[in-house]
Amino acid sequence: MEGADRIRAIMNALRAHDSVSVAELAGRYGVSEMTIRRDLDELAQQGVVRRVRGGALSLLLRGEEPPFGVREREAVDAKHRIAAEVAALLADGEAVVLDGGTTTLEVARAVHDRRLTVLPLALRCADELATAPRIKLVLPGGEVRPGELNFVGPLTEASLRSLRFDTAVIGCCGMSAEHGVTAHDLEDVAVKQAAITSARRVIVACDSGKFTRTAFGAVCSYDKLDVVVTDIGIPRDQHDALTGAGVTVRLT
Repeated sequence: MEGADRIRAIMNALRAHDSVSVAELAGRYGVSEMTIRRDLDELAQQGVVRRVRGGALSLLLRGEEPPFGVREREAVDAKHRIAAEVAALLADGEAVVLDGGTTTLEVARAVHDRRLTVLPLALRCADELATAPRIKLVLPGGEVRPGELNFVGPLTEASLRSLRFDTAVIGCCGMSAEHGVTAHDLEDVAVKQAAITSARRVIVACDSGKFTRTAFGAVCSYDKLDVVVTDIGIPRDQHDALTGAGVTVRLT
């Protein structure tokens, strides 16, 4: 098992059981205990676990969002393909509001050389586009959410309401036909809703793993979306629910 896959598997184990042991994980994944200790040390540095003798304890609440650095290592190839597909859906000259998150950061990288007006909703995306030769970069006001570095708060929402975009590219923490698009942080929910309201077209960019999750805050139902770009692992019932709601599904 590759390191990123193993880290993700350990995270899933921590969500289910709250604690893990080095010996058990080493046996389960067929690696040395030294390798597992390094994995757990990395997660401890990210604030995900507290190391204890022989293993680790989860520091995450069941509904809490894993740190950006952990999520950035998940579904890396799928996120690259999704970002390329989203970039292909954007026409030169468009005004785009670009959400925060690991997948949308890949979108920022994919459009670096395009001619677009972009309002990024995260400092990471803004930094990626700051040197883009043909991007007109517009920044919102607002506070910056620690860790994620997303713009949040009333000033951000007011900035979005005062503008009109051709396309909103939205990330998410969870997707389901029952609950729609969901996110962990309520301030992020409000910003996503403002971005969706201000855009003529809404594209959700997410890997198929998001269709197995539901986060705390409800952003919108499927009928508010125009396009979902994901990978071929999307469950069939979710694919059918999206198309039934009139959403175009693009698989990578």
